[in-house]
Amino acid sequence: MQARLKQLLLTSLLLSGIFSAPAQTMAQSVSQPMAYVPNEKDGTVSVIDTQTDEVVKTLPAKGALGKKIQAAAVHPALQKLYVVVRDKNAVAVINLQQGKQEALIKVGDEPEGIDISPDGKLLAACLEEENAVSLVDLSTGKLSKTIPTQGKNPEHCVFSPDQQWLLASNEESNNVDVINLKTMKSEYLIAATKHPRGVGFSPDGKLAYVANEAANLLEIVSTADWKVKESIKVGLRSNGVKVNANGSIVYVSNGGDHNISVIDTATRTVLTTIAVGKRPWNMAITPDGKKLYVANGRSNSVSVIDTASNQVLKEITVGTLPWGVVIR
Repeated sequence: MQARLKQLLLTSLLLSGIFSAPAQTMAQSVSQPMAYVPNEKDGTVSVIDTQTDEVVKTLPAKGALGKKIQAAAVHPALQKLYVVVRDKNAVAVINLQQGKQEALIKVGDEPEGIDISPDGKLLAACLEEENAVSLVDLSTGKLSKTIPTQGKNPEHCVFSPDQQWLLASNEESNNVDVINLKTMKSEYLIAATKHPRGVGFSPDGKLAYVANEAANLLEIVSTADWKVKESIKVGLRSNGVKVNANGSIVYVSNGGDHNISVIDTATRTVLTTIAVGKRPWNMAITPDGKKLYVANGRSNSVSVIDTASNQVLKEITVGTLPWGVVIR
């Protein structure tokens, strides 16, 4: 009898070892944030596991979303990835559970930058050739509104944290539209120095940071009156902007210098620069704030930076002309 009990106990332990470990591993894998990298020329999205920093898949599994893709945004609640397909004047909707494109939303002429509102209800797309911003209702997946911009050639669209405003940076006219999402009109125009590109908000929404590509500057805008209050000299052809979760650091990608400026928002000084790949562009930070991912357009790679040490941990090969990174 005792021998039988010992055998049953041993079997139970063996089965526990066999089945519980993979289940735990699977749970960790599912919860681990993924980084999505739209590869402009390939028309595909590289998916990076942020724990291993390896490319684990490519979306779609076969073929391409289009001949030229650009910005991407991910909706964590809906488990959907939205990708600009510029040659189709549309945004592709990818079901992340199935790994397949499930819809194509026509948004207007020559879209580039997109953003999802903090409440997850709207997607904004900047329409470069139409001089407008379109809004998509994500509950229906349909275009709900197109708002003309005062400026020309809007590229990056960013919602304010309180969702009252939408900023659109206008490269050609050297200004930034401030769109009131209650009136659905552009109510202010921020005079930038030259070729504004990436935009980021402080977490409290009191400041907006705008990279000026042709001026090599980061401009700091007060949202109280929508005026530039200060400029910080950064690197050559500054374009991407990313603000960390507590607002203490702003990262600016310098496409011409192949590096990242790390800016202390308290002192408004450049703490250091981090060498990355060629033509770094748009960036993303992991939810825990520990790693910054930078798309290197001309190196066909993504640099992974430790935000504590400001050191590059790894350079990951992706597709051709990566436009940026989004993480969820």
